[in-house]
Amino acid sequence: MADYTWQKLNRESVIDLCRRYTFTNYRSQGSWCPRGVIVGGEGSFLIDADGKRFLDFSSQYMCVNAGHNHPKIIEAIREQSERICYVDPRYATHARAELGRLLAEITPKSVQKSIICLSGSDANDHAHQVARMFTGKNKFITTYRSFHGSSTATSILTGESRRWSMEPGITGVVHVPAPYCYRCDFGLDPKICDAHCARHIGQVIEYEGVDNVAAVMVEGVIGANGILLPHRNDYLTTIREICNKYNVLMIMDEVMSGFGRTGEWFAVDNWGIQPDMITMAKGLSSSHLPLGALCVSQEIAEFFNDHKLWSGGTFTNHPVSCAAAIAAINVYRDEKLIENSKSQGAYVSEYLQKLKNNHPSVGDVRGIGLFQFIELVKNRETKESFSANAGITGEKGRIGELDKEFLKRGINVKFHPLGIFLAPPLCITREELDMCLNAIDEVLTEVVDGWVEE
Repeated sequence: MADYTWQKLNRESVIDLCRRYTFTNYRSQGSWCPRGVIVGGEGSFLIDADGKRFLDFSSQYMCVNAGHNHPKIIEAIREQSERICYVDPRYATHARAELGRLLAEITPKSVQKSIICLSGSDANDHAHQVARMFTGKNKFITTYRSFHGSSTATSILTGESRRWSMEPGITGVVHVPAPYCYRCDFGLDPKICDAHCARHIGQVIEYEGVDNVAAVMVEGVIGANGILLPHRNDYLTTIREICNKYNVLMIMDEVMSGFGRTGEWFAVDNWGIQPDMITMAKGLSSSHLPLGALCVSQEIAEFFNDHKLWSGGTFTNHPVSCAAAIAAINVYRDEKLIENSKSQGAYVSEYLQKLKNNHPSVGDVRGIGLFQFIELVKNRETKESFSANAGITGEKGRIGELDKEFLKRGINVKFHPLGIFLAPPLCITREELDMCLNAIDEVLTEVVDGWVEE
């Protein structure tokens, strides 16, 4: 009989064992203490070991898109587990077949065939490998402030400070300024800039050699570093035109922005972009199980009919994870969660504009769907940040102090050194949304606005 006594450990024992025997992400380990011990979840809420419920206003890492412990996804996992938990990629399964079909149905028409893998890093690793094999070229252009993963290759593709520890890593990666209109690297006004940050990519391709550049890789909306949604609509369309002109692949990283997060299946759908490749994870299975995917164009797929695909993995096409993704996709459709993301997102955008007008600590608000951000500043005129360096991802400093303010109000929020993320599960109700937005208004009034006056 299975031994489940470990499930009965008290809160302090669980925290002690996690600290003693496991690592956590992107930080020195000695000072780390878990924010709590989570024992359950339901919809937009997490439940801790003391029975306290927290409204999850970040969907954890912007990934539990369908909500926590969705019964239909859990049932799909259970049902597939009772059939077969694992077979190697040489075999076909019903779950693999159906997920491949569904991905071809919901992705942009330009991409039709998938490598089904295990994570966003894994998907972007595959994109890097496939692009090099298909084009025979070795250079990649990505943006500063982007995040593409934690493997060696994807760390270097990443355009922020988390890549530093892996450098020099792979060669051939060139970074260009991100579409960060609030702090434009070119000092331009988005109303009259003619999408200069996008057009600059064409210059860089020429500088690096048209025959050397395999691909431009950009996020649908830059997520982990502050939801950098361009304040104009021609950024991605301009990059598509440039890639066409120079015969360079356009790879869209939709790991965070996919599966309804922006109010469409994928962020590119907001602008009608047809990429050559698209990567995904997180919302693919609503993070009920690990899963990622790279979807490629028919031309790329046909290339590998006659050329060996030097890429793969033991857990490629994992049947139980595929079953979870099939269920998640059907939940997004059947429960109209993508439509809810769009309508609730419009409500959030309107609310954030009011916050910006009412609070001197709010420098910028931006986003689309349920993928939004409040940038906090000491001084609106100078745009001085509360972060020691607005150009890197590091310790959250004073912004991190806000965590306890929201936790005592029963809300889980994700922070960045520049401000606050707003990215709840797509199933969130208006009542739940108001609870979180009112809490933000309250914390800005009682705490952050006071920092501006100091």
